[in-house]
Amino acid sequence: MSISVNDVEITDDAVERELPFHESSPSPVKSAVEALVLREVLLQAARDKVAMAQEELRALEAAGDEADRESLLEDALINRLIEMEVSSPTPTVEECEIYYRKNLKQFRNGDLVEASHILFQVTPNVPLDALRAKAEEVLLQVQANPAQFGELARTYSNCTSAEVGGNLGQLSKGQTVPEFERVIFSLESGEIAPKLVESRFGLHIVRVEHRVEGHTLPFEMVREKLAQFLAEQVRTRALKQYLKILVGQANIQGVELEGADSPLLQ
Repeated sequence: MSISVNDVEITDDAVERELPFHESSPSPVKSAVEALVLREVLLQAARDKVAMAQEELRALEAAGDEADRESLLEDALINRLIEMEVSSPTPTVEECEIYYRKNLKQFRNGDLVEASHILFQVTPNVPLDALRAKAEEVLLQVQANPAQFGELARTYSNCTSAEVGGNLGQLSKGQTVPEFERVIFSLESGEIAPKLVESRFGLHIVRVEHRVEGHTLPFEMVREKLAQFLAEQVRTRALKQYLKILVGQANIQGVELEGADSPLLQ
């Protein structure tokens, strides 16, 4: 079945042109199709509701070749529609202060940890169950005798840090993947994570060698950026709700959307 939005077809050629923008997606074709469907839904709504001023139209008509002009006009229509239909109120100082007080950890600066790990890398040649069993066995050894950590890292770790006993050096927030970062910044100096840490790289046995506490940035220093962040959150929620309404009203054929969690509605 062909893909269409209110009887307007999403062609294979259009999907091919869109694909390069979604190469990092787990499902590039699906993401490209959903992006095109969303654009068409917005564009049809914009053509119904938006009237462009003549001076804007003249400026767009003077830009580039015919394909560029059409794309620029469509972008301008969609942007104007969103400006008209999606409200994005500026958060008050009080709202910013409430968020700040409830999320002080987000405004810490200068936290450092010196961490070590033993990585059991997931590979096609080793069954995951066997890899996990071995990692759990080594974790028990480390917990029973922490002094063996470096030796066991040299023996088992699939990371270049194995040469130095698994030591990763000093790390600040943002330097590691989120799933690893959450664990290392929750441990105290000398503490070993009680469970294996799972990341996109594999299974980790983790120890924090030393930590240096940072400090919480004062509200006045972060207020402006915090206001921008909260305003963007409000705008994103409002846009998502508006898109759900438009998608619900449209006759979309050939693609099954996955509800509110679909990338189409992000």
